[in-house]
Amino acid sequence: MPSTLLVLALTLAWTTTIVLGKRVRNTEPNRISVMGDFNHEMSYPRFAEPIPNVTVTVGRDALLTCVVDNLRGFKVAWVRVDTQTILSIHHNVITQNPRISLSYNDHRSWYLHIKNVQQADRGWYMCQVNTDPMRSRQGYLQVVVPPSIIDRETSSDMVVLESTNVSLTCKATGFPEPYVMWRREDGEDIRYNGENVNVVDGEILFITKVSRLHMAVYLCIASNGIPPSISKRVQLRVQFPPMLSIPNQLEGAYIGQDVALECHTEAFPTSINYWTTERGDMIVSGDKYEAVSMESGYKKYMMLKIRSVSVSDFGSYKCVAKNSLGETDGVIKLEEIPAPTTIRTTTQFLTVASRKKGRTWGERHERGDSNENRVVGDKNREHLEYGYDDEYTLPSIAPPPIHEDPGAFSSGSRSLIHRLLTLLVVLGLVTLNRR
Repeated sequence: MPSTLLVLALTLAWTTTIVLGKRVRNTEPNRISVMGDFNHEMSYPRFAEPIPNVTVTVGRDALLTCVVDNLRGFKVAWVRVDTQTILSIHHNVITQNPRISLSYNDHRSWYLHIKNVQQADRGWYMCQVNTDPMRSRQGYLQVVVPPSIIDRETSSDMVVLESTNVSLTCKATGFPEPYVMWRREDGEDIRYNGENVNVVDGEILFITKVSRLHMAVYLCIASNGIPPSISKRVQLRVQFPPMLSIPNQLEGAYIGQDVALECHTEAFPTSINYWTTERGDMIVSGDKYEAVSMESGYKKYMMLKIRSVSVSDFGSYKCVAKNSLGETDGVIKLEEIPAPTTIRTTTQFLTVASRKKGRTWGERHERGDSNENRVVGDKNREHLEYGYDDEYTLPSIAPPPIHEDPGAFSSGSRSLIHRLLTLLVVLGLVTLNRR
């Protein structure tokens, strides 16, 4: 109770002094007036520096500073300008706002603390000294707010029919007012107003005659220079009946070959895909057939593998795609083609060895006494040049070598037999070469 009375008394005294702009004077005779001390400007309190403007993010703490020199017996007060609310008088906090506190230093620096700053705290604050006339300085507290998206006013995931118009809306709040833009989450361009763009500015993304190419996740991004920026995902699904394309409508295979038939489909909602024979029987994967399906978004790849094709496998095959909006199919015809033939080529090689390296048949016979042998050797020199490392082996067309018993033939007979055998070998080689 005493503290409440003190606050009321201080407030009343300050209001009387500052708001009314008057001070009580001593009119008794023979007394020196207190106001006489104010006649000299230097005796007045003065502000050592202006009150700096402060910018703070909502939810953080703010600090306003007022520095007064030569304060002497005067008092300092903090006032909220727009509401004319007295926040503090000298050492006492007047306001009932629990987030506001006061500190001071050396009877010169006076600090106004505001905790957990709210947008309502934005505005001008005045530091007053109760002189006559009153002296004051003002500082501005700017409260900035990071952007946030207003969910109730922003589009959620949408499903639309192809060729209709669609509008995506994004509402954001913050201070300063946020800037809003749209882009695709996958980074691809947006087909917008007849051209491809990466970003669409503004709160509304309006697409005319939407197509399956617009099917994607879109990001609404709001930013105002106060971190962090914020975004919201909006998924756009476009419904359309199945469409089908076949790379090769005519395939060929020979008996015993493995063959693959391919089909591509597009549909949303996702289609049911399968293969049938020309009789309309659904094909199930097994030892003979293998049906493969791979999905990527609204696209599907179908492949039918037929193992070890037989005569009964030739004919027409159908790939079918169905969803709630319709169905489609395509036919692939499998025809028989001749099996490839294999031609084998056999090459015969004649290998002749010599006792010495780098010697040809021609050179070996040139060393003999027979002119006939020399001529034959010259004719075959260019065809019978080989390098040899081991002892020579007679060709298979030549007679086997004769092993003589010691003393069976004279040296002259052995020489004659050797020449005859050599001649037969050379004649055989020439005959083979002409063939």
